[in-house]
Parts: sequence; C-alpha cells; structure tokens
Amino acid sequence: MPDPASDATDVPDLLARDRRDGAPALHASESDRTYSYHDLCTTAYKVGNVLSHLGVRRGDRVAIEPRRAPEPVLTFLGAALLGATAGFRVDDGTDARAVLVHVDREAGLALPPGSRLLAFGGEPDRPTTTHWEAEVWSENPAFPPTEYDPTDAVLVAEGETFPHRDLLEVASGVVDSLDLDGESSVTPRAPLSDPRAVAAGVLAPLLVGGAIRLPSGGEDGAGTVAVTDGDAGTGDGTLDLTDVRL
Repeated sequence: MPDPASDATDVPDLLARDRRDGAPALHASESDRTYSYHDLCTTAYKVGNVLSHLGVRRGDRVAIEPRRAPEPVLTFLGAALLGATAGFRVDDGTDARAVLVHVDREAGLALPPGSRLLAFGGEPDRPTTTHWEAEVWSENPAFPPTEYDPTDAVLVAEGETFPHRDLLEVASGVVDSLDLDGESSVTPRAPLSDPRAVAAGVLAPLLVGGAIRLPSGGEDGAGTVAVTDGDAGTGDGTLDLTDVRL
C-alpha cells in the first residue's frame, strides 16, 4: 500500500506517481470493480487530459452528477489535477466548462453554450457528447508536473468554494478521529454533493493509503467506516456529517 500522504497540501498530492501501487484504492459495489492505487492515479491522469482537450483550464468549473460510481470520483480527481473547481451537482442550465452525467440523463439535459457534456454508463446518443469510458480508455496516461496553490478552490457547493487546504485539513481530522490507516476502507453513504462527504469519504481514505468503497442501492459498501448524513444509522464505525466541521 502507498505511504500516507501526511505532507499533502493539495488534492493532486494524493495522486503522486510514487503512490501508484497495487493496493486497493476504490471499490464500486454496483459494478463489483476494484481500482488499485495504480489504476486510480493513472485513470485520474487520463481524465485530466480528456477534460483539458474539452477546454478545461485552471479555475474553470466542472459539474459532476453525484452518483456513487467510479466515474464521478475520478472526474473530481482529474479536475483537481487541472486546477479546476468541481461541483457534485448538475441541473438544466448548469454553467460549467464541462459537465459529467450518467448517459440516462443525456437526452433531457439542456446546457448553455460553451459547456461540454460528457456521459458515462453507456454510449451517448448525441455526436457532440463525449463518451467518458471510450475517451478515457484511449487517453495518454501521463500528466505533466503542475504547481498548485493550496488556497485555490477545488470544490464548490451551494455557491461556496472550498480550497485544497481546507478539505485536506478536514480529511486529516477525520483520519485522526477514526484512527484510519492503510487497512481502512471508508464507505461514503452521505451524498457527495456535500463537501464534508467528499473530505471524509473520499479524501480521508486516500490520505492514509486506505480505500474508498462506493455503495449501491440498499447495500452499505461493507467498509470498515461509513460516512452518513443522519439517515443511515449511528454507532461504532459510523461518522455522521454533523460531526464534520468545514
């Protein structure tokens, strides 16, 4: 497993080349697919390159449908590599340079001029929509070294932006409070549209070399720790978002 990224100052530090190994980083219950740290980092590099080809640059917005699937998580990480600001919410008229949705939302989604649509979960119908899986699979797995400012925004929710530094500080606090380590797996049952869920359910396990376990439907993901929003029970091995300060 990769060493803990205890000195991380930005989200891309969690994707450093020396962290690419065979330890599990993300497991998706719905597809029963596991990404190793090598898979996670390399795929995030590819996603960053795809987003760059679509015109995403530092400071641009990337809107992501908050499904519990690998593609939204990987797109958040790819956007972070570009210095972009991601948000886990997509509505009609969403103003973002790039927008990611499941293919079943493609037909009914209206976006403003200049927004580029990506779809995952199947081949899109519109020729102007980028097929996430096809483009990411064929993309260059290398990503150029880039400098980041820890005070730059990496996430946006309800009009409020959150910098790399703040999210990583929260993630580090979650690591300490739950005593997470490389053997831990965290299930984010709370919606990723809440930035606290991103910090606790995505960044915290990556910070220590642990794993994210994405649940599906009524299945809880079987992680050693679950991040909830008050509706999924409490007790040992459960962290409620009311206890996460951001």
